[in-house]
Amino acid sequence: MTAGPIAVIGANGFIGNRLVEVLHLTGRPVVPVVRRASALALPGRFDLDVRLADARDEQALTAALAGCEVAVTAVAGDTDTLVGTVEPTYRAADRAGVRRLVHLSTASVHGQAPPPGTDERSPLSVRQPIAYNNAKVRAEQRLLECRGRGRTEVVLLRPGIVHGPRSQWIGGLADAVLDGTAVLVEGGRGICNAVYVDDVVGAVVAAADAPGADGEAFLVGADELVTWRDLAEPVCRALGVDVDDLPLLPFGAAEPTSRWRDRVAALAGLRRHLPAPVRAGLGAARRAARPPAAPAAGHPAPRVTLETALLHTCRWQLPSHKAHRMLGWRPLVPFEQACRHSVSWLAFAGYPVVGER
Repeated sequence: MTAGPIAVIGANGFIGNRLVEVLHLTGRPVVPVVRRASALALPGRFDLDVRLADARDEQALTAALAGCEVAVTAVAGDTDTLVGTVEPTYRAADRAGVRRLVHLSTASVHGQAPPPGTDERSPLSVRQPIAYNNAKVRAEQRLLECRGRGRTEVVLLRPGIVHGPRSQWIGGLADAVLDGTAVLVEGGRGICNAVYVDDVVGAVVAAADAPGADGEAFLVGADELVTWRDLAEPVCRALGVDVDDLPLLPFGAAEPTSRWRDRVAALAGLRRHLPAPVRAGLGAARRAARPPAAPAAGHPAPRVTLETALLHTCRWQLPSHKAHRMLGWRPLVPFEQACRHSVSWLAFAGYPVVGER
């Protein structure tokens, strides 16, 4: 077991904050690292050695990681941040003498609706329609390149849909239910590659300690098969809404991504040089790429992004067998129990919970 402190870079975020809580409450030395003083509130409620450092600032981060045996990267942000913080973070960890860097990636490197048979051996692409996926793939690739030049070990964790108290998947869903914009694409029958936040924390701890994990990637998900309707149902019930009353939209209702809109617009500029049938097709594509008209006042229109449509129609449960075998990790929190924790948090956070808890 890791003897030295575990640094958590991005300790004020959803997973980072819970990791700090669990490590501290179980007696493991932990050093929260946050980017700015305004982010001190969550880790600062414990008597811990909280350190300030931007993940892009190699010098500051090297000082922040001093004395730590393991560092965990739980940095969130835009695509530039996800990729741009990788090299400075690795170099800082290497200079500080950190033994292992556990990088929180995402199962979305395989796409929101990965083809059947997908696992850690499946090739990754940086030409996906979701920019976030491409950024996380590039971050993984860059980190492994850094490992080839340094001494600090690297372990990549790819959790799926991380739910639980404070999760965007719970709070965001509750917000959408309350404002009338929640939807289930194709009935929400698709597989939700869900994993409870405490089980992700368990995987991080296992990855910090497991021998033979250097340079490896691990999918992290629940053993139970969960659909998107399953995830939505307890939140809806708690808010006094019948999940069967949510709009059931087809996959084709998804809004095109900005990249697709840009490509359609560029091609449309060339249409005068193309045959009439092709021009007609481009015209139809361009009309489809326009943002939807604003809904009437007081009646918000459900919004379905391409990401949501892909997630809700997923047909493959990503396997976690490799994490079971090499990390000795297994999810411990049953889905029903996890949902009870989430609903209790909704009540605590001030949502109008009226259903059974």
